Amino acid sequence: MKKILLLCLLSLMGCANIQLESNWKNPDHVIFTAYKVLIVGMTNDEEARIAYETKMQREFTKRDIEAMRSIDLFDVDFTAGQRNEDELSQVEQQLLDKDFDAILFTKVISAEDKKRFGEKLAELDDFYGTFRDDYMQHQDIFYNGKRGEELTLYHTETSLYCICVDKERELIWRGVIEITEPLDLKKTIDSYVKLVVQTMEEQDLIFRKKQKE
Repeated sequence: MKKILLLCLLSLMGCANIQLESNWKNPDHVIFTAYKVLIVGMTNDEEARIAYETKMQREFTKRDIEAMRSIDLFDVDFTAGQRNEDELSQVEQQLLDKDFDAILFTKVISAEDKKRFGEKLAELDDFYGTFRDDYMQHQDIFYNGKRGEELTLYHTETSLYCICVDKERELIWRGVIEITEPLDLKKTIDSYVKLVVQTMEEQDLIFRKKQKE
């Protein structure tokens, strides 16, 4: 019995508590379909960025949807410093030229305590802009964040942007997710990706639930 309890405790250790705090969908899009998606993970932790983008890419691949990781598209210099609106407009045009029709953009913002987290959540609830605006507002996460700090609470946000022609790179969906006690990177990312995929399935956004026969 003691061994069983020990195994249960060990299995729980390192498992983050991941919760969807808020979930907004553009009312103009009951269903949204994309065929080629750019996956962007914005964090100064390179290992986490690679692991997240790779895991999410696999979810698209399993559903026969083409997806590319930002680490394969953006060079090191691009994320090492500040980019202006013209540069980001050029990136969006390049994506259009390469037949991309959506961007799945996830950013990680550390939060030292509940009060600060609540303040950031209230600020972000007022944001409904474009991918370009979102990226410019938070791009210093790549090159100006603290490295090596161990926090027990993280605020994250995943947004789906349409970059289709004549769609103004508009926001289609946004999910705000809180992560507490992220002690194991792989398990945390697996759980995060699973939650995002399930939520997007429920909203009929790119992913579709399998129909029961």
